[in-house]
Amino acid sequence: MKRSDWVFPTVLLSLYGFFANCRPAEPFLTPYLVGPKNISEEVVTNYLFPIWTYSYLAVLCPVFLLTDLLRYKPLIITQGLFLVINYILLCFATSLIALTYLQFNFAMVTSTEVAYFSYIYSVISPERYQRATGYVRSAMLTGYAFGATLGQLLISLADTSYFHVNTITLGIMSVAFCISLGLPMPQHGMFFKKKAEVSTDTLNEVTDAFGGETDLRKQATGTCCDWGNIKTSGKQMWESLKESYSSRRLVQWSLWWALATAGYGQVFNYVQLMWDHIEPSSTSSVYNGGVEAVCTLVGAAAAFSVGYIRVQWDVWGELSLGVFSAIGAGCVFLMALTNNIWLCYAGYAIFKASYMFLITVTMFQIAVNLSMECYALTFGINTFFALTLQTILTAIVVDNSALGLDIGTQFLVYGGYYSTISVLFLTQGLYTICKNYRKSPAETNTDRIYCPGITSLYIISII
Repeated sequence: MKRSDWVFPTVLLSLYGFFANCRPAEPFLTPYLVGPKNISEEVVTNYLFPIWTYSYLAVLCPVFLLTDLLRYKPLIITQGLFLVINYILLCFATSLIALTYLQFNFAMVTSTEVAYFSYIYSVISPERYQRATGYVRSAMLTGYAFGATLGQLLISLADTSYFHVNTITLGIMSVAFCISLGLPMPQHGMFFKKKAEVSTDTLNEVTDAFGGETDLRKQATGTCCDWGNIKTSGKQMWESLKESYSSRRLVQWSLWWALATAGYGQVFNYVQLMWDHIEPSSTSSVYNGGVEAVCTLVGAAAAFSVGYIRVQWDVWGELSLGVFSAIGAGCVFLMALTNNIWLCYAGYAIFKASYMFLITVTMFQIAVNLSMECYALTFGINTFFALTLQTILTAIVVDNSALGLDIGTQFLVYGGYYSTISVLFLTQGLYTICKNYRKSPAETNTDRIYCPGITSLYIISII
């Protein structure tokens, strides 16, 4: 691939990321369901939203494997199509069955995000990874913030109905889908590659010498889906898995990733219900879009600041995880106990910023010592474990078939959950600090592995 060839796929993917994440209606989903759609808060909380969690867990692993096998683009197109279907259903579906399917549909949208995150690395050269990552992640962030701001302006200033905000979002999703069709098709995936990667010039020379197509050409042009290649790819995944989790310190970072992401997912999914509980949208002005836009920018700034902080994370990392988890727990308790909507907004902003900061540190600490293949697999496994924990929380705390707690009590549980994470890592962090100061300097950094990989681009990647 020529050096200039990286521009076209990067620009096209950035445009797709902007439009696919520009969803003016998303911050107002709960007010729309409990208002114009006339779905009770209890049904939304204890029936509809849990279906998304269960569906996401069910489709995550198949989608993760198919993403690489099918080489990313088909999954990005699928995501664009499901986004269009998502807002068609929100605009025109009226039955509970249709809204139930809507949750599964959105789970497909969420699970296929891995294709957007991975596509660019399969179509550009490694020296362009950092710049391209910055562009596509910034496009996604800008799209989300712009969409939330646009939704707030439409509702607050133009007095637009929730239905018409959803129709505008449907139009934007249609643009994203059309853009996805124009993405170049990658030649291979990260794990599922062709059996032999031989240059075209070499193949032509062999063909010319023998006057016909050789076995080498047939082997090199074999499909990525044949059994021998799948076995080889499976072995590569297993080796990457062993490499990824061979370090105790990387396991600890991954543990926090899974635990904290599960709690963050629950707070993020149900925070609109908490806002509606404190100040019902039927009787009060709603500022969900503005709050989400501000929180996104604050979280992005917190994540970006990681690149300018000089900390010996091997020593202070666990203590930092414990301290910021405690801050997150305090914010969740504040949201659960306050009757002031602005305090609830502030608590959510601080909670999201602390999570974005720590997840960036965590991803960077894992990525800095791993190859791209190892990191991709670690990302998938950690996400799967986080979603499994989130599903357990949903099944016990939210689902009507178990406790079926009201939204305020749910947030008290999530605050207690984050408090447990905080105590766990504060204890381990204090132990690590004490142990470190008893070691000689030469022993301090012995528990590390090295594998060539991408470093500073991961600071940008979570934003």
